[in-house]
Amino acid sequence: MADHDPATPLKSTPLHALHVELKARMVPFAGYDMPVQYPAGILKEHLHTRARAGLFDVSHMGQVRLVGDDPAAALETLVPGDIRGLGQGRMRYTLFTNDQGGILDDLMVTNAGDHLFLVVNAACKEQDIAHLTNALKGKVDVEPLPDAALMALQGPEAAAVLARFIPEAATMKFMSLLPATFKGIPVLITRSGYTGEDGYEISCASADAEAIARALLAEDGVEAIGLGARDSLRLEAGLCLYGHDITTTTTPVEAALEWTLPKRRRAEGGFPGAGIILKQLAEGATRRRVGLRPDGRQPAREHTGIQDAAGTTIGEITSGGFGPTANGPVAMGYVDIAHAAPGTALTLNVRGKPLPARVAPTPFVPQRYYRG
Repeated sequence: MADHDPATPLKSTPLHALHVELKARMVPFAGYDMPVQYPAGILKEHLHTRARAGLFDVSHMGQVRLVGDDPAAALETLVPGDIRGLGQGRMRYTLFTNDQGGILDDLMVTNAGDHLFLVVNAACKEQDIAHLTNALKGKVDVEPLPDAALMALQGPEAAAVLARFIPEAATMKFMSLLPATFKGIPVLITRSGYTGEDGYEISCASADAEAIARALLAEDGVEAIGLGARDSLRLEAGLCLYGHDITTTTTPVEAALEWTLPKRRRAEGGFPGAGIILKQLAEGATRRRVGLRPDGRQPAREHTGIQDAAGTTIGEITSGGFGPTANGPVAMGYVDIAHAAPGTALTLNVRGKPLPARVAPTPFVPQRYYRG
């Protein structure tokens, strides 16, 4: 998380002063000075989000508008998702792919009516914007929103809390958009849940972010949550973290993300790497992302080697740690396809010592998204 060149000044989000005031431990992340945890600690922040509501600063992520005559058709030349079929006010998870079928980034796309609203990863946003600009030149205008902030409110009490300010938020459909006002402040609300819990993302002008954050944190049941708990929550939910579980060398099929490839796009192709990805869909890939449950209490971290019964290395962990809600170690990684079935016994090479583990279904804890 602290992979940063000290010679490069860190950027800060509009909520930086609030994080410092709340005594967060700040760390470099994706070029930003971000809160990894607050005084309560990662374990309590994790459990609080599962039980009540956590507020995350995700303003470092990239927000972009695509404006033009047919931005959905244009974007479909870069992603395998069904963007043309996305109804107004609806949101979808999709992937930028390369010509080898690898994943350049994952992103959320929302049909905002007269434009598409994109949210991309912080570490990839500059390259994503350049990719969009170069590839879609003459088709759409790519408008980054550097002066916009983004917060995420996640947890079983998120809907009740947000409805105190925006009553119609309570009945928003999963993966939908709502333009609204929060105490008179214009905001764009989307409903999804990268922690496995019901939740919202709140996009607003940077100048308004602190007022909104303070109002939410003043509500009973809401606590500020850092990147540390975000990682453990996301891992328990079995959701991919870009740069770890999915990269330029992993395809959507290898990553068990076939669900991002809808029927029409499978039939039509027309996205980068389609030949390789569609061939894998038809014939299967040679490796696959799986969930792993190590025996005992010791977690296995990223880059831990995975071995079969004969001691042959057949894969590597891409995310791993202790799952507070799962009450034990959990991990994800890629294994040879012959060892990908749930229940398969494997061995993890943890600092030179063998640790028994089994392939396990994901998510590791039940997802509780609002389905209406």
